[in-house]
Amino acid sequence: MIEDDVRLCNAIAEELNHAGYSVEKANGEAEFAPLLAGRGFDLVTLDLNLDGMPYKGLDLVRSIRTVRNVPIIAITAHTAPWDRLRALELGIDDYVTKPFLMGEMLIRIERVLSRYIAGPPSPPAGQPQPIFEFAGFQLDLTRREVIDPDDRRIELTETEFNLLSLLVHSPARIMTRDELWQALRGHEWSPLDRTLDGHIARLRRKLEPAAERPELIKSVRGIGYVLAVPVKAKPDDASGPGLLP
Repeated sequence: MIEDDVRLCNAIAEELNHAGYSVEKANGEAEFAPLLAGRGFDLVTLDLNLDGMPYKGLDLVRSIRTVRNVPIIAITAHTAPWDRLRALELGIDDYVTKPFLMGEMLIRIERVLSRYIAGPPSPPAGQPQPIFEFAGFQLDLTRREVIDPDDRRIELTETEFNLLSLLVHSPARIMTRDELWQALRGHEWSPLDRTLDGHIARLRRKLEPAAERPELIKSVRGIGYVLAVPVKAKPDDASGPGLLP
């Protein structure tokens, strides 16, 4: 927790401790730097105004995103829509404005953490996999096909299908280029390699008419991509839907 209001920081930390969370507190960037370089953590909350500087928290978001793919929640007095938009574009997962109820904060933490949980385990051998539904599309892992909202089959390459499957399994979670490339190719992504971005661009053109203004697969600057719509999973026999995190 990065917060320069000591009273507020202590109050939030106490409530989180009561809820079963272990909390490390930092008053600003200088105190947070060794924590970032040290042991891992599961979630970061931070104020946007730190060290006496407006929006200093956004600089910290950039620092965190270069080394860790963890959920980040902003706790801030900035309520303007453009402040929220700017924060989300930089990779903040949720945005809580002061004043707030502690119960709301706990719910937001739980929901953000749940979105970072890996996708569902593979079903037993021979058992059909679920069909995933999002924004009117259907992704069928058993038949390896994608059906659009007009019930037409979309022709995808193997890489495009696998890339879409990875994003669908982790809806609303930012997936780094390293994560995606490791899953697709078995090695880390290189900043000099634009192949992944090319696959994303072609996938977008096949899914969205206005691919230059994507609504399904959104870019998170300097980090990776996120499927920005809800996903439902239903058994292959269509016996009933189940909501994914």
